Amino acid sequence: MLEVKELMVFYENALAVNNVSMECDQGKITGIFGSNNAGKSTLMYTIAGIMLDMKKKEAMKGGLRITVLGQIKFLGEDITNLKPHKRAERGIVLCPERRQIFQESSTLENLKIGGHLATKEQAKKTLDYVFELFPLLERLKKRQGGFLSGGEQQMLAIGRALMAQPKLLMLDEPLMGLSPMIITHLATDIKAINEKTGITVLITEQYAEPILPIIDHGYVLENGGAVLDGTAQDLMDNPDVKAAYLGV
Repeated sequence: MLEVKELMVFYENALAVNNVSMECDQGKITGIFGSNNAGKSTLMYTIAGIMLDMKKKEAMKGGLRITVLGQIKFLGEDITNLKPHKRAERGIVLCPERRQIFQESSTLENLKIGGHLATKEQAKKTLDYVFELFPLLERLKKRQGGFLSGGEQQMLAIGRALMAQPKLLMLDEPLMGLSPMIITHLATDIKAINEKTGITVLITEQYAEPILPIIDHGYVLENGGAVLDGTAQDLMDNPDVKAAYLGV
């Protein structure tokens, strides 16, 4: 479904993504693991097309020079130079790091904003599914986003992304800063989304332990480069992965 070839992203002369090639198979969950500053978010922003907007804005104000090289293909189409809203229309939807919900809008308003690409029928069906997946959100649908807990905000962010009718759901560090109990629940929910809807999932995380059991294939990034990839079992059996990401 998604194919990234020899992707490189520079901030001025600093290399943020270093010659990364990877694939996400349709209907599967792919994980990307790495420490802070490994290049995970830059990779996600580049796949979603947001990096093109950042590059344009920085060039207009004479700021940071951003260079993107390589190729990105989605469903067989070269989307390397496609604008982010066109990628979203094709089904590439990013749930960003740190959630970035609309703090002053209610839970329901946030979800409806996410559904602007959906038909009326799609929006209703997906909203029902989001409330089935996250019953807490239905009880909190009138509460402002800024008054939700971190876990509730993450549920809302994932629900808002689902409202956009993704074919590829990209989750950038969705478990960051959450309690162990919420982390366990959300990992289970992400697996359930994939199994029930068939949506392809690409997920990044610094801490691999809760995510490794639910992925079909994973990549490890270090200093912007993919240094290792394999099935979940391959990664769990790797002594370097155990030491760096599983605390074993």
